[in-house]
Amino acid sequence: MESGDFSDLATFAAGCFWGVEAAFRHLPGVIGTRVGYSGGSLPEPNYEQVCSGKTGHAEAVEIAFDPRVITYDQLLDIFWKIHDSTQLNRQGPDIGTNYRSAIFYHTPDQKARAETSRDRLVRSEKYLNRKIATEIAPAQTFWPAEEYHQQYYDKCGMGYCTTRQVDD
Repeated sequence: MESGDFSDLATFAAGCFWGVEAAFRHLPGVIGTRVGYSGGSLPEPNYEQVCSGKTGHAEAVEIAFDPRVITYDQLLDIFWKIHDSTQLNRQGPDIGTNYRSAIFYHTPDQKARAETSRDRLVRSEKYLNRKIATEIAPAQTFWPAEEYHQQYYDKCGMGYCTTRQVDD
């Protein structure tokens, strides 16, 4: 990013992207969010293609944030709280690789912070004898989802996704 730019990017996948976006969208320091597809091989995928499980993409949320207001570590803490990172390729009733848990890091520092936060959880009492399935991988091209998916809960209300919302 340019030196005068006060935003960074974080990209997370934690099941249905509607709920993940809702968990981050209105936090102080979050400048913007968009839902889309990341981590796969098909360029410019659409929702139906991603849901087929043949693209390798996960439903993901790209978050632009001001690190002077909310840190990447704080975003990671929320990421871990809003979903069950021990479920492989699913969240609640949503099953498939497109619903996998993933942190797509943009910098070596983000990779280190993601690994440190995961390792801290592994050692915690909550995860005793449970394996974390979350993938930590380099960010690839982020393909925005169709417009009707963007800010879905703001448009249609909450109700479907199993993502837990975090109260401050």
